[in-house]
Amino acid sequence: MQLTLLGTGNAAGMPLYGCPCSYCANALKNKSLRRGPCSAMLEVNGKHYLLDAGQMDLHERFPAGTIDAILLTHFHPDHVQGLFDLRWGINQCIPVYCPSDSDGCADLYKHPGILEFRPQKKFQHFDIDGIQVTPLPLIHSKLTFGYLFEHQQARIAYLTDTKGLPPKTQNLLANQSLDLMVIDCSFMPGSEKQWHNNLDDVLAIVDAVQPKTTVLTHIGHELDIWLNEHHHQLPANILIGRDNTVVFPPMSC
Repeated sequence: MQLTLLGTGNAAGMPLYGCPCSYCANALKNKSLRRGPCSAMLEVNGKHYLLDAGQMDLHERFPAGTIDAILLTHFHPDHVQGLFDLRWGINQCIPVYCPSDSDGCADLYKHPGILEFRPQKKFQHFDIDGIQVTPLPLIHSKLTFGYLFEHQQARIAYLTDTKGLPPKTQNLLANQSLDLMVIDCSFMPGSEKQWHNNLDDVLAIVDAVQPKTTVLTHIGHELDIWLNEHHHQLPANILIGRDNTVVFPPMSC
């Protein structure tokens, strides 16, 4: 089981449009500093499973037949906008596992094209090609799932977007001996914003769940700058996610 982070930014991304700061200027020149829409790719036994679909070039980046399924955390535009082009493909059908959100996003339900939406229920396991997947309710402004993936002896939790964790979700994860937790960390410590974690929230979740490794994702502009200056303050088992980086099996981010 391999997990690659495709995008690690919040909706605004990095560089921030119109921002004159030196970090954004450097990100314009250095691709490794950029952050696209938060998403990932899970690969198991030659199959590819896309986690969220905010990347706008999905139809170009992944040739026909190379996406075996898509799992959506929720239907906010920055997590589904890549589907609006992808859906008009031909000669295939891509299953899309998602929360049971009756609103969806814009006209995706009305005109799904090659996308076959399969709403799931919280905490009810389902199987994808031998991978056990558990949808985990999160705390966000729209119905949102994180996902627990179990394959052979490996366990990975992918948790974005959220502000803290519901008690039942947190308790379930605390009993899993997680190899990896990828988690929303949008804001600097001490920043109190709704619907997304700050670093203090993440540290509390890590303390409660005790994963072997934690990787930060959905990183906002101010936090990105803060991390650049204070990354040495993070515990050794908490890593800063970067776009197009393999984070499982464990590697340095």
